Amino acid sequence: MALHHLESGEIATLANQGGDALSMQTVALFKSRQLEVIRLRLPLGKAMPMHQVPGEITVQCLEGAIDFETPEGVRRLQAGQLLFLRGGVPHGLCAVEDASVLLTIVLAP
Repeated sequence: MALHHLESGEIATLANQGGDALSMQTVALFKSRQLEVIRLRLPLGKAMPMHQVPGEITVQCLEGAIDFETPEGVRRLQAGQLLFLRGGVPHGLCAVEDASVLLTIVLAP
């Protein structure tokens, strides 16, 4: 079965009102030629090793908290905070609480 991606003008629920971050699954919300948006569910201790992508990214913490690592160090990102990262910068992350984040990736200029 194919994954559902948002259509133009369609609304998606990003945070689980009144629940916990773990009750919602990781999902690719949409992908176009230029942009991809993913909601990640990260249980406590879940990590993504250092990697890099060519395009710029934003990471918005919707619930919980994550440690976001770059060559410059580790920054704690908490609910309500947004991080911007230029393309090509190595990065990794680790959930320090059950967390939900919104990841936006620029795929092409």
